[in-house]
Amino acid sequence: MQENIEELIAQAPEFVATYGLKIVMAIVVYYVGKTIARWLANMIAKAMNARGVDATVAGFVKNLAYYAMFTMVIVAALGQLGVQTASFVAIIGAAGLAVGFALQGSLANFAAGVLLILFRPFKAGDFIQAGGTSGVVKDISIFTTTLMSPDNVTIIVANGAIFGGNIHNFSTAAERRVDLVVGVSYSANIDQVKKELEAIVNADERVIKDKGITIAVSELADSSVNFVVRPWVLSADYWPTKFDLTERIKKRFDEVGIEIPFPQMDVHVHKDAA
Repeated sequence: MQENIEELIAQAPEFVATYGLKIVMAIVVYYVGKTIARWLANMIAKAMNARGVDATVAGFVKNLAYYAMFTMVIVAALGQLGVQTASFVAIIGAAGLAVGFALQGSLANFAAGVLLILFRPFKAGDFIQAGGTSGVVKDISIFTTTLMSPDNVTIIVANGAIFGGNIHNFSTAAERRVDLVVGVSYSANIDQVKKELEAIVNADERVIKDKGITIAVSELADSSVNFVVRPWVLSADYWPTKFDLTERIKKRFDEVGIEIPFPQMDVHVHKDAA
């Protein structure tokens, strides 16, 4: 036992000389490489922000660049310790493949997040309808997108659900068309109805007159003659204008005696003779 201890003590200087420098170099490579990776990632983000790139895209590219460089730093540090990096990379690849099969849904959301950030069908602040819901976009992350509904409810939607379906972006264009359907009785005078609708729409200052206003009979329904009323407004005025026009049409029709029909049912009761 004493001889083994003395042998180990005798070999200590050789061990330190052989592996001590490698350990020190591995630590230096790790910390210096990590610092450089963080610095380069921040420089990339600053350069993108200076060029006016969307903050979401800049943040995504920054994180992606940092983790890619940090992985290279880890491999380099392990190489200083004498680890066969080729085998190490192969192990990481095999592990990544196994994890990929286990997390197919998450990877699909990740891929969709990358595509959403690259193609940018919408940005923060847009009002969209996608993934079975609608709201104002608050944040676009790698796996999910956060929306705020009109009644101030936070909705977190998987990116796969958004990118895999139709995306309706209501904030892209500066102007939108208000589509109203107004039903009147068959006994109503069509010319009078059109005249009243034109007067109501033209009286609203939010309506863009240069875009034209469509007022026409669209359908002879079961119990009503349906008119379409289609004025153009600024996107920000869409809902207030739609609500106000609907209310004004009802009030004006009541004043001039134009009937707006509603479904009715006649019930006939037959009494059998005893």
